[in-house]
Amino acid sequence: MTCVTISYAVVIPFNARKQLTLVMRRAASLVPDLYAVDADYALSELCKDEQKLEKVLLGREFHVSLGRTVGIQVHQIDSLVAMLRQKFQSQQRYWMEFNKWEHFVNDDSTRSFLSLEVTRTGLPEISKQIHMVDEVYRLHGLPEFYKNPRPHISLAWALGDVSSKLKQATKEIEKFENSINSSKNCNLRCNFSCIVCKVGKKVYDICKIGD
Repeated sequence: MTCVTISYAVVIPFNARKQLTLVMRRAASLVPDLYAVDADYALSELCKDEQKLEKVLLGREFHVSLGRTVGIQVHQIDSLVAMLRQKFQSQQRYWMEFNKWEHFVNDDSTRSFLSLEVTRTGLPEISKQIHMVDEVYRLHGLPEFYKNPRPHISLAWALGDVSSKLKQATKEIEKFENSINSSKNCNLRCNFSCIVCKVGKKVYDICKIGD
């Protein structure tokens, strides 16, 4: 059977924010070898053109993963999609707050990521959704998500394991955010609105919350 790559994600659309643009400029100065996620443009180069930075880095659609990206058999697609739709047919709208700068490294240590993590508002709801996806994965013999899920969106990446650089950078970014916002309310908030399943280049709607 032909294998395809499948990923499950909560899609979180939001507009570019001036403050986030300033923060990413700061990140590029702290870690010069960062690249924009999904675009592979050097962050330092994007920072030379504010309009391009907002369009390429912040104009994209971010997502929170609810399951691992895995290889599946073509004949499993319909079953996976159908079970997920059934699982998520009664979802309610809730707020997510990305309130903590963090760094992550992929399983084979080939890439490191600068990310915004959900640690409070929305965490219980996302954790429950991850558990629901795990149940569907389990029935199809697929690997479940990480034991202690840490929902996040990734904004930039670097080659290899550069944890030490990114750990220090996140501390500096938080100090910088506080210095440019007297209220210290720098969090990114958005509503949960839908879940999609991505199979290769095809996208399946799993659930969508109406207005």
